[in-house]
Amino acid sequence: MYKLALSALISLMFAATAVTATPAQAADGAASKKHQVKKGKARQPVRVVAAEAGERVVKRVIKVNGRRKVVYQRIIAAAPPVPTMGDLAGLNMTHDPLDLKSNVALVLDQANSEVLFEKNSNVALPIASITKMMTGLVVVEARQDMDEMLTVTDEDVDREKFSSSRLKVGTQLTRANMLHVALMSSENRAASALGRNYPGGKPAFVEAMNAKARELGMVDTHYVDSSGLSKMNVASARDLAKLAMAAYQQPILRQYSTDAKAMIETNGRPMQFGTTNHLVASPDWAIGLQKTGFINEAGRCLMMQAVIEGRSVIMVFLDSKGKQSRTADAGRMRKWLEALKPAALSSPSYSTGM
Repeated sequence: MYKLALSALISLMFAATAVTATPAQAADGAASKKHQVKKGKARQPVRVVAAEAGERVVKRVIKVNGRRKVVYQRIIAAAPPVPTMGDLAGLNMTHDPLDLKSNVALVLDQANSEVLFEKNSNVALPIASITKMMTGLVVVEARQDMDEMLTVTDEDVDREKFSSSRLKVGTQLTRANMLHVALMSSENRAASALGRNYPGGKPAFVEAMNAKARELGMVDTHYVDSSGLSKMNVASARDLAKLAMAAYQQPILRQYSTDAKAMIETNGRPMQFGTTNHLVASPDWAIGLQKTGFINEAGRCLMMQAVIEGRSVIMVFLDSKGKQSRTADAGRMRKWLEALKPAALSSPSYSTGM
């Protein structure tokens, strides 16, 4: 009953929360070119004068060529941090012995699905570009021609988050290369092109994604696009562990998601792409499958298969704070697992949260 109430709360937050970006405003005539100087000393303390909301106008008196001049500088106040959906649901109040920076965590034994560690693992949250792993699974299982050339079009341009892309409109790649850069480099336009070139187009592709989720028993999962840019792409950590185990059965998904870098032919010219997860290039890790993700509403996310102390495990971290925090959490989890005796791993080791 509590889980249903929490899910309803998060759904209301999805509907009510919107993130807008305020562009920087141009300086007015008081900061014109004739007042821009390379040298000069302030002759009196900085004074703040009236400004619009969210702005400061700083008055400075400087000395130029022996003469005093007054210069006004307009400063735009930095926007406060945007709370994630997990924070809004109160998940950041859940503590764990590893002091993880992720609001959600799950580690299970790949061989028998035994849970070794969990924290808020049943809560559905935005999963950002982890969505692309389901995109890859649907593409591979559809057995479409991987050598077919696909073209990035204006339809693939992100007009929701306005994210950047190295794939310009008009770029042509094979379906295999589109899948490669979508999984390795998290290219949103590539993921969009894959969905658009599915029989029936994007609507049919999204339906296929949701159908596959139901088939895998991912009861807390819902997809609305193939890239993960929408905050409405949601899943629980337990669901993502099921996705990871299913995707691991596909060699091409393992290969493409764990390449550290690759040279891809784009319009007949080679272009180098790299991974979004630096751990795959580390000799200290044995990673067989992985996908990262980030949008403001989701925080930093990571889904990964790895071998630790001879044991294959699935790790999921959602809603982590800080650019390197998700991989740092994976490192903490690895050390924790390495410190446990094998006998201690025969039963659930830690569980907390909602």
